[in-house]
Amino acid sequence: MCGIAGVYHYASGQPVSQTELKALTEPLTHRGPDDAGYYVQGPIGLGHRRLSIIDLEGGRQPIFNEDRSVAVVFNGEIYNYELLRSELERQGHFFATNSDTEVIVHLYEQLGDSCLARLRGMFAVALWDSRTHHLLLGRDRLGKKPLYYFDDGRSLYFASELKSFFEVESFKPTIEPASCYDYLAYLCIPAPRTIFKNVFKVEPGAGLAADQGKLTQFRYWDLHFREDAALKERDVIERLDSLLNEAVKIRLMSDVPLGAFLSGGVDSSTVVALMRGLSQGPVIAASIGFDDVRFDESRYSRQVGQLFQCEHFLQTVDHNDLASIDELVWYYDEPFADPSALPTYQLCRKARQHMKVALSGDGSDEVMAGYRRYGTDLMEHKVRERLPDWLRHGIVRKAAQFYPSFDFLPRFLRAKTSLTNLSLTQQDAHFNSITYFKRQESDRVFSPRFRAHVNGYDPLSIMQRHYDQCDSQDTLNRMLYVDMKTYLPERMLAKVDRASMAHGLEVRNPFLDHKLIEFLATLPSDWKLRNGEGKYILKKLMEKQLPREILYRSKQGFDIPVDHWFRHELRSSFESLFKDPSTALFEYFDRSNLHQLWQEHISGIRDHGNKLWIFFIFDRWHRRFLG
Repeated sequence: MCGIAGVYHYASGQPVSQTELKALTEPLTHRGPDDAGYYVQGPIGLGHRRLSIIDLEGGRQPIFNEDRSVAVVFNGEIYNYELLRSELERQGHFFATNSDTEVIVHLYEQLGDSCLARLRGMFAVALWDSRTHHLLLGRDRLGKKPLYYFDDGRSLYFASELKSFFEVESFKPTIEPASCYDYLAYLCIPAPRTIFKNVFKVEPGAGLAADQGKLTQFRYWDLHFREDAALKERDVIERLDSLLNEAVKIRLMSDVPLGAFLSGGVDSSTVVALMRGLSQGPVIAASIGFDDVRFDESRYSRQVGQLFQCEHFLQTVDHNDLASIDELVWYYDEPFADPSALPTYQLCRKARQHMKVALSGDGSDEVMAGYRRYGTDLMEHKVRERLPDWLRHGIVRKAAQFYPSFDFLPRFLRAKTSLTNLSLTQQDAHFNSITYFKRQESDRVFSPRFRAHVNGYDPLSIMQRHYDQCDSQDTLNRMLYVDMKTYLPERMLAKVDRASMAHGLEVRNPFLDHKLIEFLATLPSDWKLRNGEGKYILKKLMEKQLPREILYRSKQGFDIPVDHWFRHELRSSFESLFKDPSTALFEYFDRSNLHQLWQEHISGIRDHGNKLWIFFIFDRWHRRFLG
């Protein structure tokens, strides 16, 4: 696990200096504290920061082919590298190291840019072919590893994190207004945009080829649904068992201490159970607990830890961890308002004391319908199909407008949300379910001056694009596809990547093995969600290994008590923003609307904790990066 950065002076052909390349790479030291490597040849420079996991002595980067005409820097792990290496050796390639990185240069020699499609793992790749002056950037299928780029019209810069571009003289950090709308809706900024104009993300499952100033984007992988209604439950369980065991097994390769995250939910418990079956000794497990019992799952993680005789380590999160917020802001680069980033950061800190690699259960919810909202959305869709349009668009929509909001109730009791969703299309209802500020709300909360620069942009267009790309007509599969393209890479995986890299920890996700995901895409949706039970087939598989209390308990999530904190520990900090003349918050957001949200929250009329967190983080981010 590493950080990569580089520059290609395609217009001028001006040689890259070692000083210039080091300046780009140094901000990524936390991603690779063990080593650094640089390659400079004429107009190209490739930089690398290394966290040593495999082939500790021989895996230094950049790595080259036999005649050093192809060079690569790489962030991630290639789990099928031994298989690829054997194939390439039979084809006459000579390997100088035992590193997984080296297979990339030889695979490129065989296949060109399509080499990305043969890699099984998580990765961000930058490869230079000096024979053709061809630069290839590529990102893994699900977006586990980040990769940003900035083109100033003369040079192309790329890096694992945005902060590297602050070292570029031509980079002027100007906020992209549409990205702020995305941030309020999604708590993050989905690819390909970033918070800054003219800076973009390489999208998951995609590559970017640069040939002397011409940039060509291409997609090398997408998820296709081919549901097989003839499948038998026994056969599905056997196949799932085989694929999951394989996904865990290949992620156990490591030359450094390895363990797991353990929340006590079905996903992490499954990973620990499979690790125990594949390991010679006990599994090292790290968990998070909360001093607020409403959010604490530690009794479940202890139960699973004892069941599988883990070496179990628990970290408790409380309001004192708010002191880490400014550290979080620095590591996340962009405004990132998922409150669970805070406990994730503390979990990674704790885990790093006992391991250098951790397996995680992340991704199962998005590929097997684990979130409760999938059942609610599907139920609403079935009702929507039975209602005539005149009723949905007339009476139901009016009822939704006048029905009061009950933020403190579970969603299935919040009739306003359900009534609104019934009056919308499926795509709009999905957007309404997962976002925080809808377009009309954002219009009210942005300052008039800033709003004038947006030109009618609607964040729903991001989800609409992915709905249109999905090749399944099944409602649940389309929701899963959209979440795999948006929520999964931009919230879940970005959250874990930045938190783990901040502590020099590598996190691997067996549930996001693309062979497993492709198999799940052949299953009719009721194998994933049946009678309101998410992850149906996974739970059937694990019934012999995990207690029913673990398998079938309500999903709790990784929340923190932000509602309470804003009324107590964070109250004075947020109130001070309305008096602070140095805050830039009100250059973007309307003071009176924010003050109304604040007053409603502290009075107890409404719970706006998550929305207030959005502005609180934006202010901290702006101070740190834009001053």
